[in-house]
Amino acid sequence: MQNKDAGGIKNISADMPLYPIRVAAKLLGISIPLLRLYEIEGFVLPYKKESKQRLYSQLDIDRLACVRKAITERKIGIAGVKMAFAMIPCWKIKGCSKADREKCEAYTSSEKPCWSYKHFDNVCETSPCSECPVYRDFTDCNHVKSAIIEHTNNNGKM
Repeated sequence: MQNKDAGGIKNISADMPLYPIRVAAKLLGISIPLLRLYEIEGFVLPYKKESKQRLYSQLDIDRLACVRKAITERKIGIAGVKMAFAMIPCWKIKGCSKADREKCEAYTSSEKPCWSYKHFDNVCETSPCSECPVYRDFTDCNHVKSAIIEHTNNNGKM
C-alpha cells in the first residue's frame, strides 16, 4: 500500500487505513455514532485492528462524503442511497458467470451494496470485499451514476 518515491518519502495510497473513527467523523463533520450507523448500514468497510479499533481510508471518507451529500443536499434517505449503490452492476465489473449470478444476493436484490452481503458459493466468496474493484472504485457519486447510466444505455452490457 505504501510506495517509496526516488527521494525515499513514502507515498500513501487512498485505500490505506489511516484515520481513527474520531478523526474520520471530524473530517466528515458528523458524530461518531452517525459514522457507526453508516458502517452498520453497509456504506463502508473500515479496517479493524486486532484491538477492534476502526481505521478509515481516504476512499472510505470519499464514499461517506458522497453519502452525506446525497442525504443532506439531495434529501435522499439512507434506503435510497443504499439502493443507488446496489444498482452498480457489480456482476459486470467482476465478470461473474451466469451460475455465479444465480447464487448471488447482490445480483437478485436491490436493497444494499454488493459489499454488504455475505457471499457464499460464488466468485466473491474467496476475496475480501474491501479489496474488490466495485468497493474500491465507487467512492464518488458521479462515478456511481456513470456506471448505472452506462449499464442502462448498453441494455445491461457493460
